[in-house]
Amino acid sequence: MPSFPSPLPMQTFSSDGVEIAYFDTGEGDPVLCIHGFASTAHINWTYPGWVETLTKAGRRVIALDNRGHGASQKLYDPAAYHTTLMAEDARRLQSVVLGYSMGSRITAFLARHHPDRVKAAIMGGLGIKLVDGVGLPETIAEALEAETLEEVRDPQGRLFRAFAMQTKSDRRALAACIRGSRNLMTREEAAAITCPVLVAVGTRDAIAGAPEPLAAIIPKGEALSIPDRDHMPAVGDKAFKAGALAFLARVAP
Repeated sequence: MPSFPSPLPMQTFSSDGVEIAYFDTGEGDPVLCIHGFASTAHINWTYPGWVETLTKAGRRVIALDNRGHGASQKLYDPAAYHTTLMAEDARRLQSVVLGYSMGSRITAFLARHHPDRVKAAIMGGLGIKLVDGVGLPETIAEALEAETLEEVRDPQGRLFRAFAMQTKSDRRALAACIRGSRNLMTREEAAAITCPVLVAVGTRDAIAGAPEPLAAIIPKGEALSIPDRDHMPAVGDKAFKAGALAFLARVAP
């Protein structure tokens, strides 16, 4: 059995009345980490070794549980999960931002609407589908709401339903989240992102879309292909970590 780092103690703050949980560890310039749909700060960043990687590189790591996830407040209205609202949660923690999947969508909205809060951004698991398509399908919400896993026929739905059961997540809150957070950004909005951005996607990722077209739209965009990885395994890949550290060393030393 693999051994995982121990969870770090969580703190909370109020984001316009919504309680958001986060951990804060290490010293140095901060990196704010925003996890993907149905995940948590620990599942996305602690267990795959990102916290260790970043703190050893002299960075302070702040990672939040998105609303509806982990130890943060659960909400059941899809409108409460619009990406602009989730970006406002993150805005209260200024730094370099590292996002994955849904966390990258939040990162893009944060960088677009609050450029003064984002020095640089790393967007993993989300490529051109930020502006062309929305990545995860809404059928995942139906899978999360099904009475049993056995009645879910959609393969992607089964994957996320099983993951949510494994992490003991609030499936009704996650269903509301995916219905409310599938927000597109226009090409013009993406082109207005002013900070340096690394777009990192696995070469076998069928969810995110290719990284190169999105990086070409963003003025200071760079693309990173994570070799031979699909959507979920790419998050902890060593090539992703090495590319992210090299990017940070150049744009936010």
